[in-house]
Amino acid sequence: MKKMTIPELLKMKQHGQRITVLTAYDFPFARLVDGGGVDVILVGDSAGVVFAGHETTLPVTMDEMLYHVRAVTRAEPKALVVADMPFMSYQTSVEEACRNCGRMIKDGGAAAVKVEGGSNISHVISAVSSIDIPVMAHIGLTPQSVHRMGGYKVQGRNDQAERIMADALAVEHAGAFAVVLEGIPAVLAADISSRLTIPTIGIGAGPSCDGQVLVIHDILGLCEKYSPKFVKRYADLAPLISSAVAHYVADVRSGVFPAEEHSFS
Repeated sequence: MKKMTIPELLKMKQHGQRITVLTAYDFPFARLVDGGGVDVILVGDSAGVVFAGHETTLPVTMDEMLYHVRAVTRAEPKALVVADMPFMSYQTSVEEACRNCGRMIKDGGAAAVKVEGGSNISHVISAVSSIDIPVMAHIGLTPQSVHRMGGYKVQGRNDQAERIMADALAVEHAGAFAVVLEGIPAVLAADISSRLTIPTIGIGAGPSCDGQVLVIHDILGLCEKYSPKFVKRYADLAPLISSAVAHYVADVRSGVFPAEEHSFS
C-alpha cells in the first residue's frame, strides 16, 4: 500500500470508493491499525475519554494531543494521519488557530487537522487552509459542543436539517478537504454526501457517506463507559486481557513464573 494523500482521498470520492478511518492514540495501535489497511488514522480528542478516563473531550489539551500525535506518526503509517484540534485550541482567534494547527503539522508530524463546527467556524477553516494546512471539518453532533446540545443527541432532525446542510456547504466553501458527519439522520447524510464534492466521513450517519470512522477502543470492546448505537463491535478483547492478567497473577503467586526458561544463567 502506498502512502495515502489528500488528492488520493478526493479521487476515492470521485470513483465511489469507500474511505476507511479509525482512531489511534499510540505507537502500537497505529502500527496495528495501519497494518489492517485503513486509509486514514484519526488521532482523536476522544483519547480524553477512552484513553485518559474523562467524561467528555473538553479537558484535553494541546500538549496531550501533541503527545498522542507524535506517538502515532512515529509508527510511520501509510495511512493519512489527521490530528484532532482540542477544545479552545482554535476557537479564540484565527491567529491562535493557525499557530496551534501548525504545531500539529510541524511538531506532531500530522498531515492534516480536524476542527469541529460549521458556518460558525468556517472563517477558521479558510484561514488555516490558506496557509497550506489541510483541514477536515466535523459537523452535526460535535462532542466539544456537548453542553450547548444538552448531551450527545442526534442532530439535524426536523427544522435542524437546513442548518446542518448549510454547515456542510460552508465548510466545503471554506476549503475543508473532507467533513465528518456525526449523529445525523441517514437521509440527511445521504443528501449532504450527494451535494458535496469533498468526501463525507460518517459516524452514526448511515451508509451513504463516502467513508466511515469509528473509535478503535469501541470496535475492540475496550471501552466500557458507553456503547453508542452506531458502533459495531468486531472483537471483545476486554475479557481476553483480564484473563491473561489473572493467569499472570496466578503464575507469579504460585511460583510457576518465572521458570528456568525465563531466567539467565
